[in-house]
Amino acid sequence: MARLLVVVPSDTDPPTRLGEWLADAGLELDERRLSRAEPLPGDLTGVDGLLVLGGPQSSLDDAEVSPELVGVRHLLAQALAADLPTLAICLGAQLLAQVGGGSTRAGVDGPEVGATLVAKRDAADADPLFGPLPLSPDVLQWHHDEIDRLPTGATLLASNPAYPHQAYRVGQHVYGLQFHVEPDEAVLRQWAGSDPVGVAASGTDAETVCARAVAVLPDVAEVWAPFAGRFAALVEAHARARHTPAGG
Repeated sequence: MARLLVVVPSDTDPPTRLGEWLADAGLELDERRLSRAEPLPGDLTGVDGLLVLGGPQSSLDDAEVSPELVGVRHLLAQALAADLPTLAICLGAQLLAQVGGGSTRAGVDGPEVGATLVAKRDAADADPLFGPLPLSPDVLQWHHDEIDRLPTGATLLASNPAYPHQAYRVGQHVYGLQFHVEPDEAVLRQWAGSDPVGVAASGTDAETVCARAVAVLPDVAEVWAPFAGRFAALVEAHARARHTPAGG
């Protein structure tokens, strides 16, 4: 079974539905929750894919403020160098941008919170994961920082009017998503209850933000569960190649 290392920087953003979709697709999930002091491996030996989720930490935090992110950056840099199948979400996508030669900053237009749409860029049509998506898929947003500069050589795959760098690929198999696809209703309500600044930026109240986000959960699943299956196929292909003897 192909092994996916799942890095959870905060218990506030567990893999939830995305984890279920990936497990249903046949992956073995090796989950490491950093807020519970579960150690990260020193390298990616024996790993066929990497998933890095989000959290309330800022991508701009240094090692003194968020020491748990040091190891995450280290693994993302290794994944980039090896072109290992990787899916980095929200904070993960921001850290990926940084280690790949891009940069992040506090969002110039404030937090982006709640249900919204992103639009595929032309390059997405030829991408194995993004190609089958609808033109403007439903997503869930919850971020205060933004990716202001993509990693070196990255391909932009999705944008929206608020923040243009919504999804990108580096190399052939490393993906960053600024938005979320994983939360369920309980997670969304937790986020809304703990982030008054983000909720205020939405122009509504917490209950309205949650109601609108919960309403699109079936549409998110319809689009992004198959996406998860396609990512799982990349991880499985890596596992097959890893276990095939040279010349075999």
